[in-house]
Amino acid sequence: MTRTLDVDYLVVGAGAMGMAFTDALIDHSDARVALVDRRHGVGGHWLEAYPFVQLHQSSAFYGVPSTLLGGGQLQQHGPEAGLQERATQAEITAYYARAMDRMRETGRVDFFPNSEHDGDRTVVSRVSGATFRVPETCRIVNAHYLAPSIPAEVPPPFAVGDGVRVVPVNDLARLEEAPSQYVVVGSGKTATDACIWLMARGVDPDAICWVRPRDPWMFNRALIQPDLEIFLGMAADLMESAATSTSLEDLFLRLEEHDIMLRIDRSVMPTMAKAPTLATWELDRLRSIEDVVRRGHITSVARGKLEMTEGTTVGIADDALVVHCAADGLKYPPLVPVWRPQDITLQPIRAGFPCFGAALAGYVEATRTDDHEKNRLCPPSNYGDSMAQWAEMNVRGTRATLSFSAEKDIKQWADGVALNPTRVTPDQPSSAALDDARGRLAAHTRPALERLEELVRGARSGPREK
Repeated sequence: MTRTLDVDYLVVGAGAMGMAFTDALIDHSDARVALVDRRHGVGGHWLEAYPFVQLHQSSAFYGVPSTLLGGGQLQQHGPEAGLQERATQAEITAYYARAMDRMRETGRVDFFPNSEHDGDRTVVSRVSGATFRVPETCRIVNAHYLAPSIPAEVPPPFAVGDGVRVVPVNDLARLEEAPSQYVVVGSGKTATDACIWLMARGVDPDAICWVRPRDPWMFNRALIQPDLEIFLGMAADLMESAATSTSLEDLFLRLEEHDIMLRIDRSVMPTMAKAPTLATWELDRLRSIEDVVRRGHITSVARGKLEMTEGTTVGIADDALVVHCAADGLKYPPLVPVWRPQDITLQPIRAGFPCFGAALAGYVEATRTDDHEKNRLCPPSNYGDSMAQWAEMNVRGTRATLSFSAEKDIKQWADGVALNPTRVTPDQPSSAALDDARGRLAAHTRPALERLEELVRGARSGPREK
């Protein structure tokens, strides 16, 4: 039998964005919510992530708005002493489990794990086969529109020949026999994590072959901190650089001069700009890997060799272990209005902080009634991939921030949420550096946005970035 649930919202996806939206919604309304996920628990892809992963940004910027992830403490030891703590996979999954317990304690949230939404208001358990429906008045919240792909859940994007050892990055932590060579495949954060982890376990950099089809730009982690003086100083440098840049390449080189952007090889102009954060100590270690393959993507792996899209063959050790870090990761579907008649589609709003965007959408949903007004306040932002997409992300995210911050109640709410990187706390001390950053932001933000829009238009009309 199919039963009907008496709920106001069906949130499809219990990952970071679905949890942040639900948390804000129930804290500012009396809504009843059914939360559904195909996985066995809450936390999304973190449940399947490689065991040595950490957040690339500060823990304070991640999670749900009601509860700080971690203790908000500075690291006391190690190469990142003085920077904000970054949660491990185990800490993140435990945090989300506690957040779900809190939601359930309200009596207004039910969680349905191992279940699929069929797209027609019906949810089916993949374990018991039980089904339930939600009423026509229930709003559907699409919290998996941007769900990432990770190596543990997708096969490698190349053919694998007989006798070749290819493992997802997760399996590095379970190796029983060391190969003479590791071939790390991928250009993003997962690949950098794999390389850093291997070297931390004593692997010689010369024993690592890094297949890096595109070189990445990455943020300097020391500047993406929950410290208003540091963050606004970085933002002011960014806007001032953007306002006078002659090209996208010139912009990123200016940001590099300000130590905002980092690249592994200073002789190569990166074309990938997903821009996760990276610590300078990690950068130093990554630069010690000299065997870097830039011949396109791998088409197939055979014993002793890699076949590449550029038609070349790269030799590797016969016993090489190929480490799959080449899942798509972030997704880039078309932007759609967050609020539509058929659903609420969660997307980033402020550039680079998806948990804050989802929480903001939850707060606005709880406090406004008109969907047109909600969309005006919270236009969606894209993720960055190329330099042009990164610039567009910052234009959209900054304009959205100007929009929602003009509302007194939203500004007050956002200043009380640690997920917001520019929140102003009641005890925020004034300083000459903070006053300078605010003054430069006021002077340069408008011309910077206009210039970034010009650069994005130019990139669209010019040769496509590879």
